[in-house]
Amino acid sequence: MNKYSKPLGDLINIKSDFFEHNDRNLAMADDMADALLAQPLRTKCKICHTPIEGEKLFTSHKMDYYLCPVCSHLNSSHEDTDAFAQKVYIDDDYACNYSAADRERYEKRLEMIYVPKAQFLVDCLKEDGINVNDIRLLDDGAGSGYFVRAMQSLGADACGIEISTAQVRYANEMAGKEILRQIDADKITEAIKTTDRKVLSAIGVLEHIIMLDETLEAIKCNENIKYLYLSVPMFSFSALFEASHQSCYNRHLGGTHTHLFSDKSLEYMAERIGFEIAHSWRFGSDIMDLYRFLCVTLEQGGNPGAKEVLSEKFLPLIDSLQAVVDESGFASEIHMVMRRKG
Repeated sequence: MNKYSKPLGDLINIKSDFFEHNDRNLAMADDMADALLAQPLRTKCKICHTPIEGEKLFTSHKMDYYLCPVCSHLNSSHEDTDAFAQKVYIDDDYACNYSAADRERYEKRLEMIYVPKAQFLVDCLKEDGINVNDIRLLDDGAGSGYFVRAMQSLGADACGIEISTAQVRYANEMAGKEILRQIDADKITEAIKTTDRKVLSAIGVLEHIIMLDETLEAIKCNENIKYLYLSVPMFSFSALFEASHQSCYNRHLGGTHTHLFSDKSLEYMAERIGFEIAHSWRFGSDIMDLYRFLCVTLEQGGNPGAKEVLSEKFLPLIDSLQAVVDESGFASEIHMVMRRKG
């Protein structure tokens, strides 16, 4: 199954903070960039370990980026480290940036963003002859429990693990029962290596893992895991739009995203762990990012009237324009189901 695009719906309102508080969000991202710049230089590709050499591809929001000549993975010039993780995930209370303000907002986000992702996985596994009632899933880096809740709502047996005590508490409170358990970062690999669940999901997780090699090895070694469902940020138009709009908040490349995937690096990763790419769904936010940058820069330039005209003329085109980008293969996000070979 190769699927493309989905309607924007009310996503602009859900992400309204990106429009309304550009300067605050940009300052947060710049602070994270400073933390990354204080780390050692990255010497090898995050995915295939090819030495990082030659000229940078571009600079965006203080950071240089290099495209791997072997797997086309986009790497920042500096390494994500435990010290960087301590700064951006713990000291700065990164988790609070992703917590819903109230139950109504939580449920709206769940229904609009996560249920479609869960339905995609269910449909993919159904093609492989697996009924939803037979799905036993472990969600790694489960955050506030959205994906676990979405899978449960469709009839699957799903649970999650998460390092943030606050997010685990919040998720279980929203669910009215225990759906996640807290686990320390140094115990995640062992949890993956020993799980008896057939499906492992990692929605917006792999790009944040410092010791990614260890996680991939754990997946490879655990024969119980037959499917890996992942969502990762891709080297895409969004990254280039951000590089061309330095005064706008860089939600895609920067902050806690120190590297971006490509089709080729995902294929390399699948082969490395003994899996194959079975299904994919591309739906990016490139055109919404472009729209946001245009709105913000028009406001910064003292042109609110022009922004109103832009909104009137451009918003009706966003879904169609994004569909073209998605089908081009250069969109900002991919959802992918990998299946163990043999």
